[in-house]
Amino acid sequence: MKAKSTTQAVPVAIIVRVSTNKQETKRQRHELEAVAKSKGWQVVEVCEETVSGSADIQDRPALQRVLQLAAEGKIKKVLVHEVSRVARRPSVALTFVEMLEAHCVSLYWHAQAIETLLPNCKRNPAAAIMLALLSEMARAEKETLVERIKSGLAEARRKGVKLGRPEGSSLEAGEIVAKHADVVRALRAGQSVRNAAKITGKGASTVQRVKAALAA
Repeated sequence: MKAKSTTQAVPVAIIVRVSTNKQETKRQRHELEAVAKSKGWQVVEVCEETVSGSADIQDRPALQRVLQLAAEGKIKKVLVHEVSRVARRPSVALTFVEMLEAHCVSLYWHAQAIETLLPNCKRNPAAAIMLALLSEMARAEKETLVERIKSGLAEARRKGVKLGRPEGSSLEAGEIVAKHADVVRALRAGQSVRNAAKITGKGASTVQRVKAALAA
């Protein structure tokens, strides 16, 4: 009679992040869930967030939740689609990985199919080098995008293009509040305008308008 296997599935958490509400997290989530299934890993929790990749760890609800799960011993791995989903700042990405490693939790990113820890809980040297390189590339990519946007706006102004909302399209206070429910939640939770902007991935001017609408 064949003995039953007592091997337990490795518990993992998934992080999916987008910068704006216009973007979707479905593809990231489905691909990572498929990876977990193919490797026999058990998904304990999927942590989704809409926030800028440049935000600090304390302003990243998904990172905070995953660190909590790691500290409680509920996960052994964290799955992300690519390094930029963790952060677009090398300091944030590397600090987050070090905090996971303190609990013997490995970060796996799907784009290169590599993870930060070896089976013996020692750091994977190849992954460490790749993580540093990819997180720096993510930062540079973000800076390039910002510069392109600024350049495009400057060229539009030079040509006399009127920027901003068309005349007569301004929203009433109630409409602004309804449209930006995520900003409302952040402000009512006591977040500053700056932090609310980071958490929601929206501009500080938008957060200011929502704050003014709430006070109206």
